[in-house]
Amino acid sequence: MTRLHPLTRHGRWVMTGAAGTVGRHLRGALAQRFEHLLLLDTAEIRDCAPHESAVRADLRDFALLREVLTDLDGIIHLGGIPDEADFHDLVDVNITGSFHVLESARINRVPRVVYASSNRATGFYPTTQSVNPDLPVRPDGLYGVSKAAVEALGRLYADKFGLQVACLRIGSFEPAPSTPRELATWLSPDDCTRAFRAALDADYGFVTFYAVSDNRGRWWDLEAGRAIGFNPCDDAAEVGARIAGSPAEPQGGDFASPGYTLSRQRHLSNVPTETGSSQP
Repeated sequence: MTRLHPLTRHGRWVMTGAAGTVGRHLRGALAQRFEHLLLLDTAEIRDCAPHESAVRADLRDFALLREVLTDLDGIIHLGGIPDEADFHDLVDVNITGSFHVLESARINRVPRVVYASSNRATGFYPTTQSVNPDLPVRPDGLYGVSKAAVEALGRLYADKFGLQVACLRIGSFEPAPSTPRELATWLSPDDCTRAFRAALDADYGFVTFYAVSDNRGRWWDLEAGRAIGFNPCDDAAEVGARIAGSPAEPQGGDFASPGYTLSRQRHLSNVPTETGSSQP
């Protein structure tokens, strides 16, 4: 198995999906972490800090990724379709696009990829069960399937090619919880920073962990994250005390409804389906 050169701290990194919500937060929260941060997104980014530069890039453009993902110490891979969508689009962007990122890292000897996975990879577990990353995936939809598939790709690239890969199963990243479900799934901005900082700095070959705050009603085990230094401090119950009601089953809530998936499939555009709605 080929081993790559060791991670250089505070070096040159790339962030895909840098124009998204998590990307914008991390750019500010971790601004002092990088000597240089190259921002990739399909949207134009015009507010680069002095240590940043930006390139418009589509994850489906393998040739471009191979060209720009060079001379790096690591990649924060946030890019992709962020919710349920047509399966073919999820495959093209989330799965094939992530393969392009990992394969570019292998070819260009980039040592570390930090991947933004999702709690939706296990959204069909019941709310009565505590879930850890060693349990089988149970996606609540095709978006969750795409995240689970890329976790498997990351495991392969760690085992076969020696990349250091972290998969963060991100919870509900919001300024504050607003629904019964988010009392369990909330990821505060500060804990989001802590989760990614641990994934950037810790020593590991491959790790999957839940990026979720220390919510007293959480459904997900924190030990895998704590083992690499992620120690969340916030609790949804302390800021969402006025939220009433119980979350719907299963853990994915409305995301797990048949209509939430079927209504987004192009080949069913003329077929009546059960309607679904999103919980943030």
